[in-house]
Amino acid sequence: MVSPFMNQLVISGVVCKTPKYSQSPAGIPHCIFVVEHKSMQVEADLNRNSYVRLQVVASGKQMQQQTQHLHVGQALQVSGFLNRHEGRNGLSQLVLHAQHIERII
Repeated sequence: MVSPFMNQLVISGVVCKTPKYSQSPAGIPHCIFVVEHKSMQVEADLNRNSYVRLQVVASGKQMQQQTQHLHVGQALQVSGFLNRHEGRNGLSQLVLHAQHIERII
């Protein structure tokens, strides 16, 4: 069943942590990295600095091709959906599951 609710995010920024590559027991390749976004946004007619660090998970063979040459400092635009991940310490965080990654030159 497809939900009527929308979960889609597009963010641009730079890779700020070295990507980690792994493979699931089912053979699915994964790449985990962190994108750092800094910008000036307008809120209530006032300028506001926006600063976000967001973990990104890119899974599957198509994403493997898009992440194979990522490096710290690389500018990207990432689109996908948000999901909650629970860490080993029991704390949850929002993670962006990438569906498309575009390098910004």
